[in-house]
Amino acid sequence: MAFDPSEMDVIDRRQVEAMILGPMLRAFQDEVGVEKTNEIARTVITKLAREQGSQFAKGIGANGLKDYASNKDAWRRHGALEVEVIESTVSAYSFDVTRCKYAEMYNELGFGDLGDIFSCTRDFEFCGGFNPDVKLERTQTIMQGASHCDFRYTLDTTESSRPPNN
Repeated sequence: MAFDPSEMDVIDRRQVEAMILGPMLRAFQDEVGVEKTNEIARTVITKLAREQGSQFAKGIGANGLKDYASNKDAWRRHGALEVEVIESTVSAYSFDVTRCKYAEMYNELGFGDLGDIFSCTRDFEFCGGFNPDVKLERTQTIMQGASHCDFRYTLDTTESSRPPNN
């Protein structure tokens, strides 16, 4: 039986990753500097997120915005994210995250400053991998000290007939 990390709750996966990557990044920050280390980590993690978004679309066999919205439970399981949905249509999906246990967990582990790299930067690339025509606009995050995260996804429905990425 092969291990499939996608079977884990996302918050559990992020905690394991942070417990390994956090100390490693701290060591690299000490050696090569915070800015360079964070830049490299962000590049690697966003590349992985784009690939995971593409795999996600393939896994559910669709890449429309409604499909994206209806399959986000893995990120919210066990109250990991508390959200208020503002709009959910074929061309717009908007919500605010009012509580983020990811931010709480990174802070408890002592890696609150890395939480944006570990989690938040993935959002843009993940949706781009899922469907390049899905655009995300977000102006603030709890991870960076805001009261809430404002997720605003849009999809140009004239382009949405594209099949999931191969």
